[in-house]
Amino acid sequence: MDLTRGKTPFFFDGAFGTYYHSKFHKNIFCETANLSDPDSVLAIHKEYIAAGANAVKTNTFGANPILTEDREKLAFIIQRGYEIAYKAAQGTGTAVFADIGCIHSSSLDAAEEYKNIARTFIGCGATHFIFETMSEFDPLAPALALIRKKVPDSVILVSFAVSQDGTTSRGHSYKKIMETAAASPHVDVVGLNCLCGPSHMYDLLRDLCAIGKPLAAMPNAGYPSTLNGRTVYMDNADYFSGKIADIHSLGVNILGGCCGTTPEHIRQTVAKFQGHPSAFAPVVCDLPTVKPPRPAQNPLAEGFASGRKILAVELDAPVLPNGDFITDAARALKSAGADLITVADSPLARTRADSIMTAARIRRETGAEVLPHLSCRDRNHIGIKAALIAGQIENIRNILIITGDPIAQTDREEYKGVFSFNAATLIAYIRRLNEELFASSPYYIGAAIDTGAANFKNELDRARRKLENGAQYFLSQPLFSDREIENLFLAKKELGIRLLAGIQPLASHKNALFLNNEVSGISIPAELIKRLAGKNPAEVKEISLDFSMDIVSKTLSFCDGYYIVTPLNKVDLAGGLVQRIRSKKP
Repeated sequence: MDLTRGKTPFFFDGAFGTYYHSKFHKNIFCETANLSDPDSVLAIHKEYIAAGANAVKTNTFGANPILTEDREKLAFIIQRGYEIAYKAAQGTGTAVFADIGCIHSSSLDAAEEYKNIARTFIGCGATHFIFETMSEFDPLAPALALIRKKVPDSVILVSFAVSQDGTTSRGHSYKKIMETAAASPHVDVVGLNCLCGPSHMYDLLRDLCAIGKPLAAMPNAGYPSTLNGRTVYMDNADYFSGKIADIHSLGVNILGGCCGTTPEHIRQTVAKFQGHPSAFAPVVCDLPTVKPPRPAQNPLAEGFASGRKILAVELDAPVLPNGDFITDAARALKSAGADLITVADSPLARTRADSIMTAARIRRETGAEVLPHLSCRDRNHIGIKAALIAGQIENIRNILIITGDPIAQTDREEYKGVFSFNAATLIAYIRRLNEELFASSPYYIGAAIDTGAANFKNELDRARRKLENGAQYFLSQPLFSDREIENLFLAKKELGIRLLAGIQPLASHKNALFLNNEVSGISIPAELIKRLAGKNPAEVKEISLDFSMDIVSKTLSFCDGYYIVTPLNKVDLAGGLVQRIRSKKP
């Protein structure tokens, strides 16, 4: 059966997992039912076939090493899943698609695992494959090539899960990632499934230009609710079928359902098309061509281009609901000669006021340029995008991307860090937003480099990835040693980057001891700590500024400016350093 050239709509089944759990209320992963409850699995496949599905997907969406580390058991789950679906379809003319779901795990090589799963299905005799709910394409490529080599006549469908705004959980734009998949000679059909209800999926596909491959659409029944502690979907088969008909009117000929869709959803959808002639045609983009707006000018970028040493000063966001101090401090630092104020994102995993909101207030009330830090920790891609949109509304155009400090070990049982991105992938995500959503006023993207890293070669490799993903300038960790300065010079030389050298004046002997012993990545020379011991505030200030200016003298010839961390709200100390640097000639 060739679903890519059909003259009528081709119908997939609905959501096996949500239907299985709603029907049997068993507290197990539905894929394990291939071994423990095969009769129920067989019955569900038969229900979808009886409803009119032209294809059923094997009950193997989550059958990967995240489900079980027992490789032999995993292979058996996949094999039994294929056998049960094949048995249900036998004699009906229904196609069986080997279902391979998205693998997200920092401990697994996703590309290799996709290949392993594909090999198992090929061993079962599978000829039709669906990779569904995908968030990126590149890890699939080796498995797709393997399938095409081993099964030349195979049919391969790759489907992506995107939010209502058209973004995958890895930050890819649905238009670009679908174009990438369509360009692969190993992909026959490209589609969308999951996350979106049918109305939002219609909107996404309506705005999609022709990509040169047949399209598939398998939306959720709608959006879930919670009932008695269970996630449930509305029984809305009539509404769903009408929306699928709307999607088909766009030229999408391969149709089905995802979460919440039952055999009744498929039955009513199929019934909508009875006697309804149709021919496949790729979705045609009828939107007018719009010339992209010219990006707005950015003072920070202009400052780098001018060759003037940029001075950025960091202020801590408040821990209490009062922002008067930080705005007064920003105003004073601007007067002292600071080019912009940076605001950290809850450093040391201690909760502070939101960095973007705080920066917005500073910019509004003082007119200072601002550079909020944005941590990968604590927000998923939805929260990150929401924060970036808010920053755009407040005319913030600079952003510094950091990974974020980990949560203390004792808190991890109850509180979990949220990491949808690492720093490099978040930079790539914002770059893509700059190309589309923020094209008229893109963010100027900064990244961090740790000159004190034990293995600086690895740190350079990380910085290189950030640069390749879209980082436009770098801020270093505070410099305290000649080794760190040498590493900074090496980074400048090898990467050719715009670079602000980090400087952190010390507020006291106690402050130096704290930083040296409790803050990862900072190592203060013993001689400096010894010099601060027993000194009064005025003496501490002079010693600290003299040491900071020594760092300036050693880096002035090659860095593009300085990133000054204000210690313990000592604005006079940071301001004094700004004034001294401004008076020093390169």
